[in-house]
Amino acid sequence: MNDYHEKLANLLLDKNAQLSYQQARTWVELLWEDFETTYAKAGREYMGSEMTERIVKQWIEHYGDKLHEFAATNPKYKHFLEQAKNTLH
Repeated sequence: MNDYHEKLANLLLDKNAQLSYQQARTWVELLWEDFETTYAKAGREYMGSEMTERIVKQWIEHYGDKLHEFAATNPKYKHFLEQAKNTLH
């Protein structure tokens, strides 16, 4: 799974220069977990890491350049990302 997260974090960094590597990695992990949790709560059969990677990649491609703005206004995610604010990529 680390390979998936690494690849997606680098994709997010390409899309959003406002994020540090650690913030990008945190976003990927949060989005990954959110998708899998929501999918499971809906009673869906687990489709594997490839499916989750595809969905998270789509989210990054569509919203990656704006994720830093979302974090600033959403307390659910803000505290996760504040921890990595000073880490350089």
